[in-house]
Amino acid sequence: MAKNYYILSSGRLRREENTVYFENVNGKKAIPINDIYAIYAYGELDINTKLLNFLTQKHIPIHFFNYYGYYSGSYYPREYLHSGFLVVKQAAHYMDKAKRLEIAKEIINTASYNILKNLQYYRKQDKNVDSYIEEIEKCRTEIDHVNMISELMSVEGRIRSHYYSSYGEILREGFELEKRVKMPPDNMMNCLISFGNSLMYTTTLSEIYNTQLNPTISFLHEPGERRYSLSLDLSEIFKPIIVDRTIFNLVNNRLIKPSHFLQELNYCYLKEDGRKLFVKEYDEKLKTTVMHQTLGRRVSYQRLIRLECYRLVKHLIGEKKYEGFKAWW
Repeated sequence: MAKNYYILSSGRLRREENTVYFENVNGKKAIPINDIYAIYAYGELDINTKLLNFLTQKHIPIHFFNYYGYYSGSYYPREYLHSGFLVVKQAAHYMDKAKRLEIAKEIINTASYNILKNLQYYRKQDKNVDSYIEEIEKCRTEIDHVNMISELMSVEGRIRSHYYSSYGEILREGFELEKRVKMPPDNMMNCLISFGNSLMYTTTLSEIYNTQLNPTISFLHEPGERRYSLSLDLSEIFKPIIVDRTIFNLVNNRLIKPSHFLQELNYCYLKEDGRKLFVKEYDEKLKTTVMHQTLGRRVSYQRLIRLECYRLVKHLIGEKKYEGFKAWW
């Protein structure tokens, strides 16, 4: 079964016959092409067009991350699941204010539900999070009443603010989050959140690529010239149950330590050993399976993202109203 490959050190990536090889100071490693689902490249990676053409033939994207471990861009192979009909429908839903708002509201409603699931878990662990749950529930009642995307984003911002404030109750001492700072992250928790969100964005983008959806036409986030904004939309749903739970596990089980970070002036980032640790836990989370209530079989967390794309497709073509994925565990 094809899987994600994370290249966490600098080196050369080459095609030889029907195999991809990664070579660095530690030697040369073969990666059979049929084993690759997507590639996540950290550090400096030397590649050529021969490799890119090969990856295009096999429909394999590469996601690139910068020196600090944050997302730089993607090699997004030529789309192979074309549907002009769906693109027209997707664009029409974006252009229609009411239709766009309906989808955007469902995304925030679902994302906030999954946030509450996390907090309810920690309430059962005797963490003092009741006040944060109450505030988020109040914010959620406003979702149905907003009339503009900007108003909805404001509600989402307040939900996130209450959620991040609860981290002081959830996480062990030393990993405080006084304020969410993104550009650049200024402490260990902001670093972990930004690093994890970058992974979630690219994972979601890989799943969108394997559907007929256009990744540049979004509903919650404003489409932009330099980003795949639909990935931003759908990532909101899965960040609480994949990224946040990965972070909670790393911090509270003392797997991640201050020694895994490098703090510079107003900048904090993960060292290579810290990235390896995070990526390992994140990938294990993606592979984890749950019993799907509708399908009646076990599916991985990563597969849940693809199924979310299919839900959106059905809504766009008028087959079934979109209802976002809400965790039940």
